[in-house]
Amino acid sequence: MSEGPRRHRDEPARHDIVELRVHGVSGARPERVLDRTHVHQVAGDSSGGFHRQVPERQPGNIEPDGVTLEAYRWGDLPSGTVGRTLSLVLLLPFMLSNVAVWMRPVGRRGGPGVTVLCRLLALNLTALYVLSIAGVALDLLAWRCLGVARCPAPFTGMVELDGRQVGQRLAVLALLPVAAVVLLRLLGARRRRPVAHPLWAVEPLVGRLRAIHVATALAVLDLVLIEARSSGGRTTATTVLLALAGAVLLVCVGLLVVPGLLDGAGTARAATWSAGTVRVLAYGMSVATLAAVALDGRGWPPSPGLPGYGRIVGWAMLGQMALLVLLSGLVLWRYARGDRRSALPTGLGAAVMAALAVGLAGAFSSNLVYQTGQLLGGYQGEGGPPLPYQWTILAFFLHVTAGVVLGGAITLTSRRPRWRAARTITACDFPAPPPDAVEELHGVTRAIARARFTEWLGMLTVSYAALAVIGLTTGVLGLLGLEPDQLARSLFGLPAGSVGIGLTAGSYLTASVVLALLLGGILAYRTAWFRRHVGILWDLGTFWPRAAHPFAPPSYADRAVPELVDRITQLAERHAGVVLCGHSHGSVLLAIAVLRLPPEVRQRVALLTYGSPLGRLYARLFPAYLNQEVLRDVGERVGWRWLNLWRDTDPVGGWIFAAHRPGDPPPDATDPAGRVDRRLRDPRDLLAPPGEHRPPPIRGHQPGEADPEFRAAVRELAGRLRDQGRS
Repeated sequence: MSEGPRRHRDEPARHDIVELRVHGVSGARPERVLDRTHVHQVAGDSSGGFHRQVPERQPGNIEPDGVTLEAYRWGDLPSGTVGRTLSLVLLLPFMLSNVAVWMRPVGRRGGPGVTVLCRLLALNLTALYVLSIAGVALDLLAWRCLGVARCPAPFTGMVELDGRQVGQRLAVLALLPVAAVVLLRLLGARRRRPVAHPLWAVEPLVGRLRAIHVATALAVLDLVLIEARSSGGRTTATTVLLALAGAVLLVCVGLLVVPGLLDGAGTARAATWSAGTVRVLAYGMSVATLAAVALDGRGWPPSPGLPGYGRIVGWAMLGQMALLVLLSGLVLWRYARGDRRSALPTGLGAAVMAALAVGLAGAFSSNLVYQTGQLLGGYQGEGGPPLPYQWTILAFFLHVTAGVVLGGAITLTSRRPRWRAARTITACDFPAPPPDAVEELHGVTRAIARARFTEWLGMLTVSYAALAVIGLTTGVLGLLGLEPDQLARSLFGLPAGSVGIGLTAGSYLTASVVLALLLGGILAYRTAWFRRHVGILWDLGTFWPRAAHPFAPPSYADRAVPELVDRITQLAERHAGVVLCGHSHGSVLLAIAVLRLPPEVRQRVALLTYGSPLGRLYARLFPAYLNQEVLRDVGERVGWRWLNLWRDTDPVGGWIFAAHRPGDPPPDATDPAGRVDRRLRDPRDLLAPPGEHRPPPIRGHQPGEADPEFRAAVRELAGRLRDQGRS
């Protein structure tokens, strides 16, 4: 890694300490991270690089604490351009399904099963994506618009296809779903700047998954065409093609179902060959299917919609919901057998994240078909939207409604115990508040009570995971051919059209979500304050590599962590030591970087984390990869030169090993982990200091690199490194 021509003027003597700061998901500018007006880049590129203050009067940027400041800015790696950000929005369900597989519980009894179910759900999302595009291209355009109805503008230019035979129309417009698969393939193949030693060695796995998903997408499209052509009677060609499509789907599912087949080193070669072979077979089968449908001159039976399409969608929706119920049942069973006292029970995140992915994917695909049909007038007269899509939109509306009700109920239920705990904390921090600080004390109590809502998310995740039954029920009803409005009239006596209101509301709600995501993606790129609020979704979602869905956005950690490792190694060779300072998600990047440092480098490294979610969130959300054992390993590798600063007003960060609140038992003197966490009173005081007009602000999750406690922690760690060098 080259530092540029100014490196020799920026590097101080070897006895100095470097303070390397890594920001969180807010994507702060290097000027803000360093709290300096003029900075310049000394390594990296425009997407992610290392910055220092421009040398002025103080040679080498040495601070009064005796350290040299440097910042690593990685905020543009997840979403540095508008195009990349919008692609993240479009691939959001795939990204969420990919994150779910990394949330699997620890152990062999549930972990492999969760991995298999998450990968099957991801495969189903790809199939549903293709089915929705096929619904627009084949059912609405080729069959309804060009067959029964008249195409409105701007589709009047397709009038040449209107006079063609039905099979030819289907074969030509089937190229639209094929193009959609190619688009996914191109987005999924987008690579970042290569590094020497990537963090995740998953590219071979991604290649196998990509081949499986492409083969499945083409097989599902072929199945739609073959089923439609078979409505006029099966022939030898359609029977053979139908058997081949089923065989391709079975092989793709089989490659995912066998635990360890795609990941194991011993089976890697066989898995790669099998995935590549089934993809080639899918290519050939698609060409044969298009030719068979286009050249078949037999008549087509009359039907308001594409024959067989609704049934295939119904089975896909039902399979999706059945997988989600199985996944939720598995993680809830693991939760019932584990520690239910945990604030965020380990393993439940997989079910919740998968439910979000399935809900968004189903709502997006259903609304695409529904709204396009309304635009084209394809649902006028006989035949409406396929029943599975109607039930899915209605289920999405019910899920959102139930989620809002659950969130509100848990907020109200937890309010009293949260405030009680917050009053206990403020009573210890401010035992004798002055009379004119009552309002400030109430504000601090309110901030702590709000921050402690994180401790109640476990109950919310359990409740939301159980909502998968709603989707399974609506999937069965759609497959049985029951219309929502008729069922509501017969069971509940609701007036005609009442369910249609919910269907319309769900459709507009889905459209609003899509619009909000698109606007959010643009504003997150162009507006710093907005990015601080929504950037967490992109930055955390794209941190994990593609182990479930190959069309999810690639992981930026593949570049960020190796860059950090290389830079830390260079700094440790030129200086007496390096104090690694990570805020929020930046502490996660640094913790993983420490695990990859060579032994000789770790001896000259200290770690300072603040606002860190490592213990409070990550150890519970990703228990198989960032658990307490891994965190202890991080501490041991840096010789327990590790301090973690946290505040009770912080809703994200917290303690890693021990809270150390007033009144807690003293830590075990023999356990070095007990000396890592240091609680900061927030705010430092309730009244304004002498000479100022306002009291100290509540910091919450803000970084606070200029705070006295932070500077004292840096000086302490720098002193430990200097003592280490002298010894």
